[in-house]
Amino acid sequence: MSSDVTVTIEELARRTIRQNDFVSCNQAFIDCRTPGSDQKKNYSMIGRGVTQSSGQVVNLREPHGFQIGGAAMPNGVTNNLHLHFTAEVFLCFRGEYLLRWGADGTEGETLLREGEIASIPTWIFRGFTNVGPDDGILFTALGMDNTGGIIWGPTVLEEAKGHGLYLSAENTLIDTIAGDQLREDTPLMEPISAEQIAGLRRFSVEKMASRIATADNIDWSDRALLDSRIAGGGAELGLVIGFGMTEDLDQEPRIYNPHGHNIAWLRAQPQQGVSLHRHNENQVLMVKDGRWEVTVNRGPDSRTVTLESWDILSIPRGAFRSIRNVGESTGLMLVVNSGDGRVRLEWDEEVVKAAADAGDALDHNGYVAPYALVPRKLGT
Repeated sequence: MSSDVTVTIEELARRTIRQNDFVSCNQAFIDCRTPGSDQKKNYSMIGRGVTQSSGQVVNLREPHGFQIGGAAMPNGVTNNLHLHFTAEVFLCFRGEYLLRWGADGTEGETLLREGEIASIPTWIFRGFTNVGPDDGILFTALGMDNTGGIIWGPTVLEEAKGHGLYLSAENTLIDTIAGDQLREDTPLMEPISAEQIAGLRRFSVEKMASRIATADNIDWSDRALLDSRIAGGGAELGLVIGFGMTEDLDQEPRIYNPHGHNIAWLRAQPQQGVSLHRHNENQVLMVKDGRWEVTVNRGPDSRTVTLESWDILSIPRGAFRSIRNVGESTGLMLVVNSGDGRVRLEWDEEVVKAAADAGDALDHNGYVAPYALVPRKLGT
């Protein structure tokens, strides 16, 4: 790997997004005035996502290869049927949401509960309703820096016209009530035809169930990382999408297909975490539960930030970082890395030595193995 990437104090602050920093937009989409859907709040923490509003606040515009957003709404409010061209992953951090899919929303439905994750396939219509408490929230991880936008169901576009809302062919919201001009020569988004709808993908309830990750059906490993048996390490990794950072040869993800990013839960007891390391992917840490300290850089340039529930931190490629649960109970955070392949970690030399003393090393394929059996002679 190249020389150290140093994260300045100013850069660390820019990449730290607190829950209080989230800024909602209630006019992000074409259905923002449709009864039953008019109390939605849309958030764009990293990247614009698929928002159709020029007024959407984006906390961090830095391209990551994926995007992080969120949706919040009171009980009973619905996000109408639409489809995506790139991955859309729902991360339920609080509450309960009823997900439905299919062109008319009757192909299937499933209940997503707190702590569960659903990867909705591309090129199918999907929508959701908050059936839990008013303060529920769904975070979203979207694939790629350019999502291509979304396609709304034909009835959604038609109903929006009655509320003065139109969608341009460039996927931009035109709000005539707010004063936007609808020019005669402005090309509008054409509704998808019945023939085109008939050619879309279909997913059974059983097939969709394989794309739902819960604490009980994902593969947790307490030997997922080289530092699992040394002080300061010991975190467990639960793979949701892709192989990601795991160094456990036998660990497998719940969801395999490419998303443009990988997602895993990181769980640690007090004073446990992940020791000093770096890698070549953009990384986002999202705290679900607990209080965590993340230290970037090494040596005299090290800088530490404390994260609590719903706080988000973006760490750039190549920067050294360590993660530690400093709360009084089990901590849980979500780790999102760019790319579809394995994320190969480079551990600090002191970590490698401590792991060797504990009897562990990485083999030549990057997996944890017995130190005594791994050849260390150059070229073997």
